[in-house]
Amino acid sequence: MLTILPGPYTLAQDMHTYRIRKLAFYNLENLFDTVDDSLIFDDDRTPEGKYRWTVERYREKIAHLSAVLAEIGSTVSPYSPDLIGLCEVENRKVLDDLVRHPNLRDNNYGIIHYDSPDERGIDVALLYKRKAFTPLTSNSHRLLLYDRDGKRDYTRDVLVVSGLLDGEELHLLVNHWPSRSGGQARSNPYRRAAAELNRHILDSLLTENPHPAVVLMGDLNDNPTDESLKKVLGAKGNIFSLAEGEWYNPMEGLYRKGSGTLAYRDKWSLFDQILLSPSFIKPAEGNYRFWRVGIHHPPQLSTGHGRFRGYPLRTYSGGRYSGGYSDHLPVFICLIREAGTPLLWHH
Repeated sequence: MLTILPGPYTLAQDMHTYRIRKLAFYNLENLFDTVDDSLIFDDDRTPEGKYRWTVERYREKIAHLSAVLAEIGSTVSPYSPDLIGLCEVENRKVLDDLVRHPNLRDNNYGIIHYDSPDERGIDVALLYKRKAFTPLTSNSHRLLLYDRDGKRDYTRDVLVVSGLLDGEELHLLVNHWPSRSGGQARSNPYRRAAAELNRHILDSLLTENPHPAVVLMGDLNDNPTDESLKKVLGAKGNIFSLAEGEWYNPMEGLYRKGSGTLAYRDKWSLFDQILLSPSFIKPAEGNYRFWRVGIHHPPQLSTGHGRFRGYPLRTYSGGRYSGGYSDHLPVFICLIREAGTPLLWHH
């Protein structure tokens, strides 16, 4: 039996006490500020634009999203996530507004963000609790895509952050793969290219350490059983057949049971995923290991009535303001290790 203890980040099982670290990912659905940026196509999301994106609506979205981020996985552990990957953020300002909101302020989140060349002006980012994670290096890996006419198709970069989670080396890959615009088959090569870039990044890490601790997270715009994950990345839902250089995808089991993070035409997809390298399945003694996976889906994140009842409650629906959260649900995993392991960070 597992019992959450009153002390920070701990649980007990069979006379052993474990430290919990929670990692999450959330697609924030077009988190733009209200200022027109001449370098990107954000005109629709300004006070005079198509969506009448006012300061009041922006502040409401910040309040909503910060509340969700603080509560992800609260049914497993009452503490907010230690590391949060994000996508569909316009710039550093919206991230600053998020972490400074009273819902998140006391968590002392740091921010890692790079501007990407995406035509819509949306980026990926990482939030981290400074008391849990110490970033050492970070960079933005460009995904180069070209259409059938040889024209560049600008999209999001892959954010790669390396650091120490309670003294343990950890590498994080934060993604937002190309959408299915134009149809799944037509856009599939783009997501294959994104998977190949992540594969290349993992191979580079393997040259430095034969057993790296790597977490890949993001809105992959593909399901766990699709080709980009299964064939290109080598992601598996079965921990017993996992080899070094492959990925364990704990989301696959959820998907096969019918769970999802977004809905379209009465069908659920699980595009938002968190994958793990084998080191979290068979960790070195005293290191973090995988414990739990989940989709954060409290009632307030769902549309309560009408045609889209049960779907994620969006900010806009059918072009009309609905005052919701996002068209995606957040996902999370929990890592645990015995609490007796000495910590290498300072309060």
